[in-house]
Amino acid sequence: MGRVTERRKVLRIRDGAVSTRPDTLVAEEPLEIRLNGKPLAITMRTPGDDFALAAGFLVSEGVLATAADLQNIVYCAGATADGTNTYNVVDVRSAPGLDLPDFTLERNVYTSSSCGLCGKASLDAVRTTTRWPIAGTPAVRVTPELLAALPERLRAAQRVFDRTGGLHAAALFTEGGELLDIKEDVGRHNAVDKLVGRALQNGDLPLSRTILLVSGRASFELAQKAVMAGIPVLAAVSAPSSLAVDLAAEAGLTLVGFLRGSSMNVYAGEERIALREASAQG
Repeated sequence: MGRVTERRKVLRIRDGAVSTRPDTLVAEEPLEIRLNGKPLAITMRTPGDDFALAAGFLVSEGVLATAADLQNIVYCAGATADGTNTYNVVDVRSAPGLDLPDFTLERNVYTSSSCGLCGKASLDAVRTTTRWPIAGTPAVRVTPELLAALPERLRAAQRVFDRTGGLHAAALFTEGGELLDIKEDVGRHNAVDKLVGRALQNGDLPLSRTILLVSGRASFELAQKAVMAGIPVLAAVSAPSSLAVDLAAEAGLTLVGFLRGSSMNVYAGEERIALREASAQG
């Protein structure tokens, strides 16, 4: 089975001094996700938590919403021509009788932030497939001070990043700032899928009283995954895309970007941000 990290020899140049040394890199391998024996998607990911990744991906696709929707997940034996199991192909079996979406080309494509599909079609697809509307969730209120403390807590929990410097991370926090779970991956969307998939397996969906924090930017795809899991607050250390802001505003998602130190921008759902009156007026 693939490892999370691999070693490679590099030529190291520092202040004119040249040397060779081994370097630790994050592993990247393809994962094919099959649904009831039929190929559905391929993603490049860091090996590990593959079953959770597949389950989370299918939550974002509107296939799964509760643990009861999932029968089992297995690695496919004989995934290569010579019968070797590469542990890079998983088959998700849905519960008997589960009503599955119609996987047309548009249905598959819109999950990618670079697909080029028109914004309205993307927004409509999410709105019509989510089973956990955020607008109907209990009121969650968070302070700017609490949000400001989360990136440091995420960074402190990143174990593989310390060895490679090449991983994205996604973390779930309670509304009080307690770390619930963290996942790392070469793709930030995969890290979120691993979080959501684990929550589904544990019977914790919808995640209606949580905060999702992601390293890097907040794309439409990440906002979509938050909405599909019923997460009311999405925060990112970098910028959101315009379509992510549109989706957040339409779905009722609180979207925070450029979360760095005590500074942040709130792009949608500001009603969940508990501001002191003087600060709000300023």
